[in-house]
Amino acid sequence: MKAVGFYQNHPIDHSEALQNIEITTPELRDHDLLVEVKAVSVNPADTKIRAHGDVPNGAPRILGWDAAGIVRATGPLATRFKPGDKVWYAGDITRPGSNSELHAVDERIVGPMPQSLDFAQAASLPLTAITAWEIIFDRLRIHEADPTESAVLLVTGAAGGVGSILTQLARRLTGITIIGTASRTQTRDWVLAHGAHHVINHREPWAPQLLELGIKEVDFVSGLNESASYVPQIAAVMRPEGKFALIDDPKDLDIGPFKTKSISIHWELMYTRPIFTTRTLSRQHALLRRMAELVDRGDVVHTLTRRIDGLNAASLVQAHALVEAGNMIGKVVVAAQ
Repeated sequence: MKAVGFYQNHPIDHSEALQNIEITTPELRDHDLLVEVKAVSVNPADTKIRAHGDVPNGAPRILGWDAAGIVRATGPLATRFKPGDKVWYAGDITRPGSNSELHAVDERIVGPMPQSLDFAQAASLPLTAITAWEIIFDRLRIHEADPTESAVLLVTGAAGGVGSILTQLARRLTGITIIGTASRTQTRDWVLAHGAHHVINHREPWAPQLLELGIKEVDFVSGLNESASYVPQIAAVMRPEGKFALIDDPKDLDIGPFKTKSISIHWELMYTRPIFTTRTLSRQHALLRRMAELVDRGDVVHTLTRRIDGLNAASLVQAHALVEAGNMIGKVVVAAQ
């Protein structure tokens, strides 16, 4: 079957950064689904692994950890879906990705696709939705905040893929006040449209901007980019015993400024559950099912802003270049024709 992969790490402008290849149809494990892939989105994880990730000796690395498609077959112990079902998921980083005609994925990390979305729209959501959900409810545990107090969540890089879903979920499912960071007019407007109550400029000192909003301190911070550079600001505006969750990959993270306030630090990697087959693995199935309900009800909107047709190397090279440019709002999706 057709797929897109690479044999060596290259920058995206290299002629062999991504290649059209032929691979065998994957064999299904007990809990697997075989999915006919209809659309994939490209995330920073794809670009990082293409540039620096491990590559099997003599075999291609297949990327793609956001997908929507149709179930074509099921493993012997799979019970949640049947052939013909439309599904969405973010996959497992330890297995071949979804940049292929057919893809094997554990049904415990797969959800039923929202009925109100097409495949491209649906593919824009799973990875960011799982990440945002786990930040809010598993890492920061915002639902445990005292409802008699006016808690505040600050989201850095709120116009990105994860931020765009995190602000929506927090607005719809919690009573917390949400502040996003953005610097351009376009990104400020996007953040406000996707659930934030207020927006501050991350390029300027945070504390004075928060005071102008009548906010002396924040209870939670979700660090979605440049976390290391924001540590002094986070420490300054965070309340004692606040919580900080981050998803990026800072080379050096000096957490010394957090000690005096006993600020707790929480890493979020949505692949942790599938990598270790944790006892909470099927929680990703449950949250994707719940997300589909929220989307179909109109409580959460998709974040597709750029669609490229043709699930092939040329299209994926274009999508990777857009993500690596670092100024995208929303998500880029590559759809099968």
